[in-house]
Amino acid sequence: MKVGKIAIIGAGNMGGAIANGILKSGYLPASSISISDPREAKLNELKALGFAATSDNAEAVKSAELVIFAVKPYHIQGVIELLKDVLTPDKILVSIVAGVNLKDLAEMAGADKKILRVMPNTAISIQESMTCIAGNGNTKDCLEMVKELFDQLGETVIISEELMGAATVLASCGTAFALRYVRAAMQGGIEMGFGAEMAQFITAQTVKGAVQLIMDTGNHPEREIDKVTTPRGVTITGINEMEHQGFSSSVIQGLIASYNKIG
Repeated sequence: MKVGKIAIIGAGNMGGAIANGILKSGYLPASSISISDPREAKLNELKALGFAATSDNAEAVKSAELVIFAVKPYHIQGVIELLKDVLTPDKILVSIVAGVNLKDLAEMAGADKKILRVMPNTAISIQESMTCIAGNGNTKDCLEMVKELFDQLGETVIISEELMGAATVLASCGTAFALRYVRAAMQGGIEMGFGAEMAQFITAQTVKGAVQLIMDTGNHPEREIDKVTTPRGVTITGINEMEHQGFSSSVIQGLIASYNKIG
């Protein structure tokens, strides 16, 4: 079964990306997606694309089967409080609000509600997100439906909520961590003689290809590394120097530091 009508509360970077991604995928027409936002310029932009855009949250929600909350953490309680009359138990409530757990959301919206936490990353804007999904005890009949929706925007996994903090670090913060490697490799490329644009292109395509190798084959990264680390070769020399400088250790420590910040 497929979701028929969606409401998105908040048309910021993530809310807007979700709406545009769904539209690009052909999963739903713009007319089946209601979006609320207080900014008039943003509403005009959304209306021009065919979305049902409004500044009234209740208006956006009333006919929707699934409601996505894409607001700042400090706004979520107030937003839900004002929508309690229209958030009926048949609606599926999806929160992409970082740091607000299912228990807190249930206290805000009601224990009888179908509530899911969804953690996408910014690659959702190009339909390449890694999205992690966790639902409360009321969502068994709609979990796969929500997964199917976010499958239009990249890859998805269903996880237990206790792993949501780790998912935030690995999948959401992970975008920045991966791009910092790309930036560092670019700088090295420039020092070796490439211009900045060419260094970026070569690095980005190399990373894309490396990732696609393990996505397509399912091989452990070390297996692919072994294919290019010949005895006394340049690759193993570079890897060993990076490890001497703490490459793997610093990545792991950075992940754990971010995770502890959430806790």
